[in-house]
Amino acid sequence: MIRIRPAATVAFILLACGSAWLVALPLWLDGGLANPLAGILIPVMMFTPALAVLIVMLVLRPVPRGDRLRFLGIWPLRPAKRVVWMMVLGLFAPIVVIAVSVAVAALFGWVRLDLVGFSGFAEQLAASLPAGVPAPPATAVILAQLLAIPFAAATINALLAFGEELGWRGFLVPALRQYGTWPALLISGGVWGLWHSPLILLGYNFGVTDITGVLLMTAGCIAWGVLLGWLRLRSASLWPAVFAHGAMNAAGGMILWFYAAGTSVDPALAGMLGVAGWITCALVVVVLMLTGQFRKQPELDGAVGRMLSAPRQRGE
Repeated sequence: MIRIRPAATVAFILLACGSAWLVALPLWLDGGLANPLAGILIPVMMFTPALAVLIVMLVLRPVPRGDRLRFLGIWPLRPAKRVVWMMVLGLFAPIVVIAVSVAVAALFGWVRLDLVGFSGFAEQLAASLPAGVPAPPATAVILAQLLAIPFAAATINALLAFGEELGWRGFLVPALRQYGTWPALLISGGVWGLWHSPLILLGYNFGVTDITGVLLMTAGCIAWGVLLGWLRLRSASLWPAVFAHGAMNAAGGMILWFYAAGTSVDPALAGMLGVAGWITCALVVVVLMLTGQFRKQPELDGAVGRMLSAPRQRGE
């Protein structure tokens, strides 16, 4: 059984978070998120966890060379049926979860919806066009964007998400799995959230520039990290989590389709990473727990000695 030394796990976390701050440094030195380089540096930052994995694997060698792809969940993709179906689930389930979170936000009064005229979205659409250019019907644009989500999730978004997922669910979840399923899921989600700090403290996602935004992001990443981590453990493959992360990023602005004109959306409450998202993820986790899904953690192609085959503790 491969047991990752704590030194390798800590080194990975420090490298991933430290390199994220290094990539974001130009934004802190000049203009913040308004810096013209933000559109380049933010995607580049998404590859810092992958870089940290590469450095740890090459320098500290916590996993034997021949076992690295298996340990990280990259290859082989067997049994193919299970991996493919979990990839499909990863592509579409986040869309449903985010849609439910919109309903939860409306139920608690955190957003006022317009499901007939989509007036808030129509207002945004009109404002985004040059003066005198008629806006297309909001329903047509929403339908087109909805249909595009799985394609974006499986292509460009998946490529960017891979940079993160190789670190969080590829390395960190199985590295922590020796301490139990829930410690692995919760700690990896918390690290994932804190890793976003260089951007969150500039106002990214929540529009606040203090510790409040970091705490909100960390809670949101723990909530979603449990679901992405479950995909990783349940499939013994990295790819379902990659596609799910891509789908999350593609569908994250869904609530902006539905809110009423003249109102606003507070991402801390109504967003997918806010309280509505936490509640929805918690409901999904309860269903998975009641159906025993966290206990089903199969091997990838029967590989011997992977962390996913660590003896399970009672109650996991």
